[in-house]
Amino acid sequence: MKLKQFQVDAFASRRFEGNPAAVCPLDQWLSDDLLLAIAEENNLSETAFFVPTESGFHLRWFTPVAEVDFCGHATLGSAHVLFDELGYQGQLVTFETRSGKMSVERNGELYVMNFPAQPPRPCSRPKALVEGLGAEPNEVLAADDYLAVYESEAVVQSLSPDFASLCDLDLRGVIATAPGDSHEFVSRFFGPKFGIDEDPVTGSAHCELTPYWSKRLGKRVLRARQISRRGGDLLCEMANDRVFLKGRAVTFMVGEIRIDA
Repeated sequence: MKLKQFQVDAFASRRFEGNPAAVCPLDQWLSDDLLLAIAEENNLSETAFFVPTESGFHLRWFTPVAEVDFCGHATLGSAHVLFDELGYQGQLVTFETRSGKMSVERNGELYVMNFPAQPPRPCSRPKALVEGLGAEPNEVLAADDYLAVYESEAVVQSLSPDFASLCDLDLRGVIATAPGDSHEFVSRFFGPKFGIDEDPVTGSAHCELTPYWSKRLGKRVLRARQISRRGGDLLCEMANDRVFLKGRAVTFMVGEIRIDA
């Protein structure tokens, strides 16, 4: 069996920036064990698989260790592959996912992703969170992830997490965030429970970050940057219970997976 696979740098305007995702188009679903084995072999934060449906595509995401409910950058990567590599006609592609229906629209050089908002709520401060991050946050909230809010970009940049401690938390991961020096806000994302110590750029985290910062700053449109080593820029917009994320993507590699029958 031979399968086409693409590697895309998402939330990037040039190669070697943003978050790399593997994208594997399928005609029909393979076994879950095989999908996970491919993701483990790729050893990227996410590998996306999609199959065509009557109304669009069914999309799934896998880290090297597990399937996840939501991944923003691999959704962007999948849309980029459809539009730029596979000749998808039209300006809008719709994905059915474990987190509901999502769409991506092509708008010039930008892709506009329509995702569900996940507003975080104040919560207690788990001991493992504070110990794992190594610095006391000003505020802690929770949605799918813990959101640790700090006073400045410099503090978030200086964090040196203890990933073993963060693995003890009950939620998916930890977002550290603060007001940005040249953006409305900055962030870093840590997900060691799912084999991702630090994710370069995390679209799904901005479905939690955007409602928080929109309310705090009184702005509907915000410029954001994830300040990982690779880094990436996002334009975020609140629209009732949806978040629109705008970003770019570039193809890094096109390859072929060979699987023994």
